[in-house]
Amino acid sequence: MSHILRKLKNTFTSKEIGMQQKFWINRRKAVALALVVGGTALLPIGAQAQALSKSALNLAMIAEPQTLDPMASPTDLVATIMQHVYEPLFTFDASWKIVPMLAEGLPKVSADGKRYSITLRKGVQLHNGRELNAEDVVASLKRWMEVSPRGKALSKEVEDLSINAGHDIEITLKAPYAPLLSQLAMPSGMAAIMAKESIATPLKEFVGTGPYKFKERRPDQYVLLTRFDQYSARKEAPSGYGGKKTAIANELRFIPVPNANTRVEGALAGQYHFADLLPTEALGRLEKSGGKTVPILTPSFGFPYFVFNTKEGVMASQPLRKAVQTSFGEGEMLAAGFGDTRFFTAEPNHFPKGTPFYSNAGAANYNERDAVKAKGQAVQAGYKGETIRILTSRQYDFHYNMALIMAEQLKRAGFKADLNVVDWATLVQRRGDSRLWDIYITHSGQFPEPMLSPPQLGEGAPGWWSSPAKQAALAALNHETNPAKRGALWGAVQQVIYDEVPYVNAGKFNSLSAKSPALQGYVPSTWPFFWNTGLKN
Repeated sequence: MSHILRKLKNTFTSKEIGMQQKFWINRRKAVALALVVGGTALLPIGAQAQALSKSALNLAMIAEPQTLDPMASPTDLVATIMQHVYEPLFTFDASWKIVPMLAEGLPKVSADGKRYSITLRKGVQLHNGRELNAEDVVASLKRWMEVSPRGKALSKEVEDLSINAGHDIEITLKAPYAPLLSQLAMPSGMAAIMAKESIATPLKEFVGTGPYKFKERRPDQYVLLTRFDQYSARKEAPSGYGGKKTAIANELRFIPVPNANTRVEGALAGQYHFADLLPTEALGRLEKSGGKTVPILTPSFGFPYFVFNTKEGVMASQPLRKAVQTSFGEGEMLAAGFGDTRFFTAEPNHFPKGTPFYSNAGAANYNERDAVKAKGQAVQAGYKGETIRILTSRQYDFHYNMALIMAEQLKRAGFKADLNVVDWATLVQRRGDSRLWDIYITHSGQFPEPMLSPPQLGEGAPGWWSSPAKQAALAALNHETNPAKRGALWGAVQQVIYDEVPYVNAGKFNSLSAKSPALQGYVPSTWPFFWNTGLKN
């Protein structure tokens, strides 16, 4: 704890830090960064494949995945691994526009905005050797709407899902729902299309259409994927998660390395071709490695946020959640989590300036860090010294550092705080039990559609936020299909979030990873992907 406090000794006051270093670099610039650090990324994919070695990639991840079922878990780790095995109907390009993947093209939408007709690509091969068909797609989407928190939320909007004319499927909505395609494209909690005969709960076989197929899992050692030689690639140029995918490497070996410093040392020693989510203080060492490793800054990566248990326990009280919110100094937490201001931005808006969903609604409740005011609010809310249980993990170094500061801020305001530090897989398991925690710490990518994240905007995600004000604000946002009108409607949702405090968005951050100089073609992304990527000969 002392090293965090020393780092913050000269930090900004609650309002000053919110004015510091406001920057927003879009993912097009992230792609440009990748082209700079990876020379063969400039080559056409065919030429690139010839120039790179078809060997195995060792990829250091932050933890052991809780599951390999991409529907059952909304975590980024599961999405990162299994997006190589499974594919959705639609995905995102480098500009975060919706593009088709297993669908032949974008859907035909009825005049009333309620019926989506989707034609599937023909000739797409599954990993078990047969051709993908509409029955697989309908069975997969029905399972997604039963298993995935994202799918469950969407299912309430769906009137019917059926096969129409062989290779077509049709989704009929109860009312227009603007985020539909974005929900179907999201890698985390993915609407993954799988062979219907492999569908089970839990999954025992992982049969998809992706450029890699599942080979082996050895817990706490690796998840091994191998190249699928019969992969049916799209013809469009690669862009983001869309376009042509080529499995250049023979194998992808995802290795759980929970200790962040171990990932750093392994990257510097050449043990890993890629090391994900490294502590920001490692940047200097990576830059001075003498070419042994290449640091990767992924701009506008995401936002840390703190989820409150609105279902039971001390945080079920909305007035008490307001008191806790008043005690928070998000800027101080971000400084503890990331240190270098190149890595974070403290600001109250959930979406950056210049984007369609920018809003300043509720800004007065952000970054107050007012212990005296919070104490008064807590007394009025009937607080009697109950322990606030904070659930966090050290797998994400910045989560833990922010949790330390959160606990200190709560104590300054007269709250009793208890830090419960577990591994990430345990946190994911425990957050599903409302009896075990009051606040947990996580983060999300920064996406262009509000309903993509965080899951708490839906119904049923840990935190269990539900209220008439929430439902009314979200219904107005989601049923409005005119993009020009949706921005202002998001402002109303953001105000409800600040008023009811189901979660607190701390700010925005950039992430640090590292790659071997031999790894070519890698494009910085929210969920790192390794198709079109290989080792220089």
